[in-house]
Amino acid sequence: MNYGIILKNLRDKNNLTQVNLANILGVKRITYNHYETQERVIPLERLNNLVNYYNVSFDYILGLSNIINVGKTLKEFDKISCGLKIKEMRKENHDTQKALANYLNTTQSVIADYERGRFFIPTSFLYGVCKKYNVSADYLLGRIDSPKYLK
Repeated sequence: MNYGIILKNLRDKNNLTQVNLANILGVKRITYNHYETQERVIPLERLNNLVNYYNVSFDYILGLSNIINVGKTLKEFDKISCGLKIKEMRKENHDTQKALANYLNTTQSVIADYERGRFFIPTSFLYGVCKKYNVSADYLLGRIDSPKYLK
């Protein structure tokens, strides 16, 4: 994941300071700074706020695509729908939960919890699923209906 540089570029392009963005996200400036330097993984809720603010795609900010392509604004995530889409991708690729868990360096039960919509997938795992299956984060999160796959 290399979203830190993209966040900084978007901030600079929009003539904003880290303080401005921290206020928009409701975090301290140092916390926002850690997102730009990638000392901390940005939580999906905060990332969603930035995607909506800048009117860009998750795929663009996560560095999965150069297409700025925007979809609908998401106020909140549907973890059940996201989980079903992750399961769909895994099955389309003839993977087991265990295989995906090994790829993401987690346990099979964690993958099962994401697929059931019990918990929402963290940003780093979402990125891993997108890379492994070449699928759009915007699709998995419900921001777009298609295209499902990254170009």
